[in-house]
Amino acid sequence: MLARLKEAFRPKNVWTKVKNTKNFFTSVTGFFVLNLFLVWLKTYINYQINFTLGAQGEIQDFLLFLNPIPTAIILLSIALYFRGRVAYILAWVMNLIQTIWLFANILYYREFSDFLSMGILGSGSSTSNNLGKSIQAIIRPTDYLVFVDLIILAIVLLFKFWPIDKRGIQRRYAVLTTVLGVVLMLVDFGIASADRTGLLTRSFDNNYIVKYMGLNEYAAFNAWQTHNQTNSRKKAKPADLAKVQAFLKENSIPANMSYYGTEKGKNVFMIHLESFQQFLIDYKVDGQEVTPNLNAFYHDQNTLSFDNFYNQVGQGKTSDAEMMQENSLYGLSTGSAMTKYGTSNTFEATPAILGQQGYTTAAFHGDVPTFWNRNNSYKSFGYNYFFSKNFYKNSDKASYNVGYGMKDKLFLQATAQYIEQLPQPFYAKLITVTNHYPYDIDKEDTTFPATKTGDSTVDGYVQTAHYLDQAFGELMDYLKQTGLYDNSVFVLYGDHYGISENHKSAIAQLLGKDSISNYDLAQFQKVPFMIHATGLQGGINHTYGGEIDMMPTLMNLLGVSTDGMTMFGHDLLSQQNSQVVAFRDGDWTTPTYTKYRNQYFDSKTGQQIYLKDNPALKATAARVQAYVNDSLTNSDKVITGDLLRFDKNRGNFQKIDKKSYDYTKTDTLKALKNSQTSNPTSLLALRKGQSTVSEYKTDAPELKSSK
Repeated sequence: MLARLKEAFRPKNVWTKVKNTKNFFTSVTGFFVLNLFLVWLKTYINYQINFTLGAQGEIQDFLLFLNPIPTAIILLSIALYFRGRVAYILAWVMNLIQTIWLFANILYYREFSDFLSMGILGSGSSTSNNLGKSIQAIIRPTDYLVFVDLIILAIVLLFKFWPIDKRGIQRRYAVLTTVLGVVLMLVDFGIASADRTGLLTRSFDNNYIVKYMGLNEYAAFNAWQTHNQTNSRKKAKPADLAKVQAFLKENSIPANMSYYGTEKGKNVFMIHLESFQQFLIDYKVDGQEVTPNLNAFYHDQNTLSFDNFYNQVGQGKTSDAEMMQENSLYGLSTGSAMTKYGTSNTFEATPAILGQQGYTTAAFHGDVPTFWNRNNSYKSFGYNYFFSKNFYKNSDKASYNVGYGMKDKLFLQATAQYIEQLPQPFYAKLITVTNHYPYDIDKEDTTFPATKTGDSTVDGYVQTAHYLDQAFGELMDYLKQTGLYDNSVFVLYGDHYGISENHKSAIAQLLGKDSISNYDLAQFQKVPFMIHATGLQGGINHTYGGEIDMMPTLMNLLGVSTDGMTMFGHDLLSQQNSQVVAFRDGDWTTPTYTKYRNQYFDSKTGQQIYLKDNPALKATAARVQAYVNDSLTNSDKVITGDLLRFDKNRGNFQKIDKKSYDYTKTDTLKALKNSQTSNPTSLLALRKGQSTVSEYKTDAPELKSSK
C-alpha cells in the first residue's frame, strides 16, 4: 500500500496528471465544460439575485439549480461537431447568445416583473423609440458582470493564450452530449410536471415556466406559443366564436336599471392616468396631499369611485389596458395584442359603437403615433380622429417632453384647440404620460417633496403624480369655464402599476409596513376607476372589478345596447355582479378570497390560508379558477383567431371600414374644419368661431418663458 502511494506521488507521475488535466481544459471538451459551468453559474446567481421566482421546497430548489444546464448543453454541444478554432469560437458564441438573453431579461424583469417574450421583441419597432431613457434608469454597473467571462475568453482566444486542439472529438460523443442535454430537459420537465400539474397548458404565469423549466426553455416555449397564435387565425372558424358567445351568455348579467341611460347623449372624456395606483388617492408626503385635485374628484358626490378596482394587464401594459377599456377583451398572455393584431383584426370597440350612435370620436396622445401601433389600431377601433405628437406645436423641444411624450400640462393645454372643434356629442380619450417610469421631472415643474425610501426609482413617483394631478386640475377648470363640464361624463382610470414588485422594501415604506406579503402585492395592483357626471348619484363603491369591466359599465350608463357584443367584462353597477377579478397570469381576487403568486388569502383580513385546511376555499377556488381560465382562454381565442370577423349577431352595430380613416395632419385638420359647417355642434361653432383656448390657464413654466 505504501509503495503504491509513493508511486502515485512521484514527481514524474504528479506532473503527468497535471499535464493531463491541463490538456483536458485546453481541449475542445474542456472548453465546452468550462463554458457550460460559466453559463450555469451566472444564470443561477441571477435567478437568486435579479428574479423573484419564489422557489419553495427541495424539489423547486433542485429544479432551479438544474434547469440552466440542459439547454446550455444542447447549445454548447453544437461546437463539438466541429474541429479546431471553429469549435472554440462556436462555444464562445453559444455562451454569448445565452448571456445576451439573460442580460436582456435582467433589465426587463427589473421594471416589469416579467420575462421578455417574442411578442414584445416583435413589437420593438413600435416602442423602441422611447425605451432608451428607461433602460438608462434601470441598468446597474453590476449587470455587466455577466459578460466578464466572455471578455476574458475572447482575449485568451484572440491572442492565442489558449492552445487550440485541432483534433476535436468523435462525432458519436458529440451526439451523445446533445442527447444528454435532451434527456436532462425531459427529466426536468417530468419532475416539474409532477410538482405543478398542467405547467405548460394551464399556467398563465411566466415566472412558473422559468422557475420549473429555465430561462432558455421559457424562450423556446414562448416562441412555440407565438407560433400557435400566428396559426390560430388560419384555423379559426365560425363555430369557435359560437362557443365563446355561449360562454359569455352563460355568464351574462343584467344592467342596473336605476343607472341605465342616465348619461345618454353626453360627451365622454376618457382620461388615461398613466401608471397611477390607487394608493395615491388621499396619500400624503410631509403632510401634503400628492393629488389634491384627484382626491376632491374621487370624493365628489357626483363621482362613482371604485376602491376595489384592479389593473389586469400583461406584457402589453398600457396597450393591454386600452384593449380592455375599448373592447372588453384581455391583453394576450405574451406580447401586445394592439401591436400584433391591432392592424388586421376585426373589433367591436367603444369608438366605433359610439360613432354609430352619432358621436364624434377622437384620441389624443402627445407621442409618436406608432407607439403601441396606435396609428393602425385606432383605425380598427373606429376613431374618427387621432391627434398625435406632430399635431402639437413645439412638441419636439426637449423641454416640452419627458421620456414618453409631451408633459401633461403642455399636452392638455394644447389639446384644448382640438376639443373645442369636436362636434358634440363626442368621445375623447386623453392619454397622459408624465407619470411614467422613470419618473423624471424638471425642477421647475414641481416643488413637491419626493419620498425618502432610499430607492431612486420610487422616490420621484409622487412628484410626477403630483404634476399629473395639477395638469388634471387645470383641464377641469377649463372645461368648467367653457361649459363643457356639465354636459360631459368623465371616466378616469389608472392603466397599470407604477412601482413594480421588485421594489418591495420601498413599497413597504410607502405603505407604512415593516414588510409586505403577496397579499399586499395583490392589493398594490389596485388602480383608480372613477365615473363623474353632473347629477350622477355617486359615492365610494366597494364592488370588486377590473379594467375588463370599464366598457360594459360605461355603455350601460350611456344607454347604449351591447346585446350580441363579445365582451368579457360586466357592468360594475349591476346588482348581480359576481365580482371575480382575473389577473392576466391566472391569479384572481374576489371579496372573499384572493389568489396571488400561488398563495391564497382571506380578502378581508389578508391572512394566508391553505387549500388542504379549508374545504370552503377549496370549493370556491376550483369554481373561480375554472371561470378565470375559461375567460382568459376564450378572450385569447377571439384575438388570435380574429373571431369577430365571423360575428353576424352584432345588433345595430355595423362592421367598420378601416380604409375610411385617415390620421395624416393635413387631412385631419381639413376634416375637422369642414365639420364646423357640416355639423356645427362643436363648442367653437356654438360660439360663432370665437376660440376658448385663451380661457385655458396653466402654470407650465415652458409657456411662461415663451411669453
